[in-house]
Amino acid sequence: MTAGIAPSLPAIRACFEGAIPAMMATCAEDGTPNVAYISQVYYVDERHVALSFQFFNKTRRNILANPHGSVLVMDPVTAGFYRLQMRYLRTETEGPLFEGMKAQLAGIASHSGMAGVFRLLGSDIYEVEAVERLEGECLPAAPRPGLLAGVRRAAEGLAACSATDELLQAALAALNDHLDIRHAMVLMLDAATQRLYAVASCGYATSGVGSEIEMGHGVIGVAARERTPVRIGHMTNAAAYSHAVRSSMRESEPGLALDTEIPFPGLAEPHSQLAVPILSTGRLLGVLFVESPLDMRFGFEDEDALVAIAGHLGAALDLLHTVAEPAAPEEPVAAAAPSASGPPFPVRHYLANNSVFIGERYLIKGVAGAILGKLLREHAQQGRSEFTNRELRLDPAIRLPDLSDNLEARLVLLQRRLVENCPHIRIEKTGRGRFRLRVDRPVALEEIPA
Repeated sequence: MTAGIAPSLPAIRACFEGAIPAMMATCAEDGTPNVAYISQVYYVDERHVALSFQFFNKTRRNILANPHGSVLVMDPVTAGFYRLQMRYLRTETEGPLFEGMKAQLAGIASHSGMAGVFRLLGSDIYEVEAVERLEGECLPAAPRPGLLAGVRRAAEGLAACSATDELLQAALAALNDHLDIRHAMVLMLDAATQRLYAVASCGYATSGVGSEIEMGHGVIGVAARERTPVRIGHMTNAAAYSHAVRSSMRESEPGLALDTEIPFPGLAEPHSQLAVPILSTGRLLGVLFVESPLDMRFGFEDEDALVAIAGHLGAALDLLHTVAEPAAPEEPVAAAAPSASGPPFPVRHYLANNSVFIGERYLIKGVAGAILGKLLREHAQQGRSEFTNRELRLDPAIRLPDLSDNLEARLVLLQRRLVENCPHIRIEKTGRGRFRLRVDRPVALEEIPA
């Protein structure tokens, strides 16, 4: 950093990672000074930081009486000290900033053995009026990772994709190849149920495709609900930020006592997690989630990189959605299905929630289950094997939430669940907005009324 020039707030973002506690100096109305450690100084933007409000202590009383204070922060790599002159503006008790700080504080508390003590009451927003670098010897700065080049390679890869499945795989490959991220997944939003379902993953023993997270649960659910990145640098046992455990179907649908849980594919003991919302034209499409067994694996630069990649991914998903179907209406192709041989295998379709079982094994539910039910029914009754996206979208029985719903993502989910769990049924893309159902053995379809 150039001598004699006051550093900017963005230039010292490493000081706000929560690795080293900060100190804050305030004054009471009578001028009595007070110095105290603070758990968290959170970077907001180029002019503002937020401090965690956890206790109504002397520091809090002083700030409410006299809004000016100074904070001493340290760079955890160079050991350089910086003094921030600040002015208190307001306190937020909900929203994206509050939830982001709450998640980070949960990790800090768990790392320091204070999980039962730390509790965020509010986010105190301060305007930073001046930043001063203190004199003293510093260690060399660590080389900055080449994340921008990785983002460029990711953007180039995403721009070259012409299908949703290809796009999802390209996003995960870019994280692995260019950002050295080994464990990741993409989840899409089901707007009707307000749940997120996994459509692609990498680095896990099982893919977990089809597993679900409720909005607001865990790092993923909070990032989706608040539409803001949520990052944790240390292992946390806080229930709200560990992997969310969904309510079982026995609770949500007591009349259907069936096990329709797909195990979530996350790490057993993640030490770092980062969830970034996938947005396009102001709409939430899903979440890009990464994790690591290492502490402090994802810093603010990784967060910036993933926000950029998620933005490209969201725009590409929307673009593919608009070109996934033929521009002009076309009649479905009623080609005869090739003959299947061998003994029939049972498929049960529960119309109450469109859950589908292959024998006794759960496969899928919801919109994807309704799609498979339609395909198998018309295959059995009419001998059809060729279908179009358009006819699925226009079929009221499938109950797509609205025209903005990403039907292509539902088909990718269904296709992957079939590959992993039912080799006798396959879905193959045959062209723009068209696909083929392949059935190698006769299907004994049983549709059970609601």
